[in-house]
Amino acid sequence: MNATRLILLAALLFLPLPAARSGVDPLSDEWKREYEPEDDSWKSVKQELIFNNGAEPETLDPGIMTGVPEHTLALALYEGLVSHDPETLEPRPGVAQSWITDKTNTFYTFRLRDDAKWSNGDPVTPEDFQWSWYRALCEPNCDYAYLFYYIEGAEQFHRDTIQTLGKTEKPLPFEEFKKRVKVATSNPRTLVVKLNDPTPYFLDLCAFETYMPVHRATFLEHGDRWTRPENWVGNGPFLLRAWKPRDSIVMTPNPTYWDAGFVKLTKITALPIDDMDVSYNKFLKKEAHWIRSMPIAKLDEAKTNPEYFVQPYLGSYFYRVNVDPEKGPKHLQDKRIRQALSVAVDRESLTRDVTRAGQIPAPWFCPAIAAAKYEPPKGWAYDPDRARALLKEGMAALGLTEFPNLTLFYNTNEDHKKVAERVAQMWRETLGIQVSLQNSEWKVYLNEVKNLNYEVARAGWIGDYTDPMTFLDMWLTGGGNNNTGWSSGRYDSLIEKAQREPDLAKRAAILREAESIVVEDEFPIIPLYMYVNQGMKVETLQGWYENVRDLHPFQYMYFEPDE
Repeated sequence: MNATRLILLAALLFLPLPAARSGVDPLSDEWKREYEPEDDSWKSVKQELIFNNGAEPETLDPGIMTGVPEHTLALALYEGLVSHDPETLEPRPGVAQSWITDKTNTFYTFRLRDDAKWSNGDPVTPEDFQWSWYRALCEPNCDYAYLFYYIEGAEQFHRDTIQTLGKTEKPLPFEEFKKRVKVATSNPRTLVVKLNDPTPYFLDLCAFETYMPVHRATFLEHGDRWTRPENWVGNGPFLLRAWKPRDSIVMTPNPTYWDAGFVKLTKITALPIDDMDVSYNKFLKKEAHWIRSMPIAKLDEAKTNPEYFVQPYLGSYFYRVNVDPEKGPKHLQDKRIRQALSVAVDRESLTRDVTRAGQIPAPWFCPAIAAAKYEPPKGWAYDPDRARALLKEGMAALGLTEFPNLTLFYNTNEDHKKVAERVAQMWRETLGIQVSLQNSEWKVYLNEVKNLNYEVARAGWIGDYTDPMTFLDMWLTGGGNNNTGWSSGRYDSLIEKAQREPDLAKRAAILREAESIVVEDEFPIIPLYMYVNQGMKVETLQGWYENVRDLHPFQYMYFEPDE
């Protein structure tokens, strides 16, 4: 379908989306009044936020970032077509002041704001999004490229351009993207997107960092160095002022942001402290206003402090297993060995005695999500006798008379170390396996896992949108975030079938069948527990709301006077 016909059909068929809570139109900016301070007393307080982001970010490029620390910074530096309500997480206008969809819920037409600008004063245009999405699909380091597959033509274009890169080191041209991928610009302020199938969470994707725009001229001029403060150009509520590796990232308000008058913080300093004891002490000494995790050893003390918070979190803590036929170790190739490692873990004692913050022991991977009618499979419970029998069978099949030393890899963090030590102890006591622990800083850890340079590796996954697909499509063959070497044609077919199924109950059943392959049969991962979001936050920090995805847009935050 050509671009002109795409635009005409969208214009003929669109219908407005449902209104938000309290009768407030989600496609206006009136809803923001709910988040304005009651009076001007905040103006008498120093509006400089210091928070611990937990790790040195791997990158500040939204097109290739994958981790939670990076995503948190992206919320300050960039803005997608859509943003999130800071409390309810409902889709709200971002760069797009409004959007409409057709009766089939496959055409989306976004109207961009006339005053949306880059930090250098250039207007943010529909083609900026079109080019940024093209660039992501052509970027070998974009692990989230599959999130564009919902757009008609995107999957095949991505596969073809990656194949082309392998031959010529040059991607398919932008003009080819415009012809093949159904993302069209009808005028200087309108972007039209055609999806393969109705996708209820598409607006959530439009708020996600991979869908955020990159300033084309800056990227083309500076290449990988475009995110350095002296080169950087963004379109979010804050500017990148300084980046001192392993020390801090400093951000200040962006005067060209379309809603600059709403922003109240005058400075944000993000710290990359991975030592939770240091982070906690910094909070106690009033050298940080918000820390995003807690040292296990300090939990009892922290729970008596009104500034401690703990809340449900749409996230799973698990271990990846390297099952790649070429890069993976021989002693993990038989699924019975992986099954044995999973059922040898006593998750109840792990969460009760080690993590101790209300985490839910879970031999499944995806949380229950009521809005999608999804309940995960039960997984396999702790069973030492079954674990020993499975290990014996698996070793016999591989011709092993003695099980080799196993290496458990995690990113540097005292709490990850405590979990790894307890799991290693369980494997030694139940299975007689000797386990070595290995750790590295965040950036090295991500690179090693991506390149399959590990045996078993600690992992966590936080939902990018509130739907089970955000957990389950990562295990597709060749998926950018798979990083296990695992592949299953049956699994791939079920995920593809679920993506086309409009009935929620039937779709949930298909996804449950798919997850059961992972957690009740093949075990390329070892699920451990469902996260909780916990940390410390000063009571005077307002505009920060508890939510299951730990999303906290900085433009809503401000300090009120201390009573």
